[in-house]
Amino acid sequence: MVDPHRLRVFRAVVAEGSIGGAARALGYTSSAVSQHISALQRETGLALVERDGRGVLPTQDGLILAEESAAVFDHLARLDGIVGDLRQGRAGRLSVSYFASAGTTWIPPIVATITREFPDIRLDLRLVELAEDSPPGPDVEVYVDGAASSTLGGYECEHLVTEPYYAVVHSDSPLAAAGRVTLGELATRSWVDNDIARGPCRQALLDACTAIGFTPDFGVQTQDYPTAIRFVAAGVGLTVVPELALVGLPDEVVALPIEDPTPTRAIWMRRHHRVAGSQAADRVVGLLRSAV
Repeated sequence: MVDPHRLRVFRAVVAEGSIGGAARALGYTSSAVSQHISALQRETGLALVERDGRGVLPTQDGLILAEESAAVFDHLARLDGIVGDLRQGRAGRLSVSYFASAGTTWIPPIVATITREFPDIRLDLRLVELAEDSPPGPDVEVYVDGAASSTLGGYECEHLVTEPYYAVVHSDSPLAAAGRVTLGELATRSWVDNDIARGPCRQALLDACTAIGFTPDFGVQTQDYPTAIRFVAAGVGLTVVPELALVGLPDEVVALPIEDPTPTRAIWMRRHHRVAGSQAADRVVGLLRSAV
């Protein structure tokens, strides 16, 4: 294996035309340059320079070696660039986890921006609801309080927003004309459930209902907010969803703010310490703040 450092010194001798010139260019002594050249000749078994008066000239073998090694140093320079990009988070892999309704609204434009600004970053996107509680955990995650994808440590957490819930009713419902509704007004009506996972988003709503003395009558069970809203559009009951779920509502439904009390859910973001200083991770965090 040819020593790259000795080869670099030899290329400097060829480029500068003398050992003294190479020494000045590299900041070495002439003696140190001569020792590197002698070691490289022993290493390769080739005569790379020959005496020319008080100086040296590269032999034919030396000229060929210097010329052919150019590609090696071009590649090493590229590797240095890759190392720098990896260190600064401009290349490599970045895992981002998010919950479903954030994935419908905030995440697509964020992903579009990251792929445009950091073409050498490979994004590993994960849905919080389907993630496993196992190492290493996501690099960046946006989650609902109580529903992070893992309990692993090493994260810096930040509260993003506390989001209100809305009642989604059919446009023909007597409730639709009021423009808003109290939670108590929904107590005797048929609801469409929208969270088969029975997670903290649903629990926050149930806790608000319990606080004023009723349990919703879930006449239909669905798995997600868009499906539940479609049931409402078809005339099957009402559903209550957080604000982020109010995307692309059908014409047949109306979303009403809920008062007295207003159910809410807290949305958080966390970033793992391993991506501290990563430009791509910093950008994701900044874009999430802007989205909120």
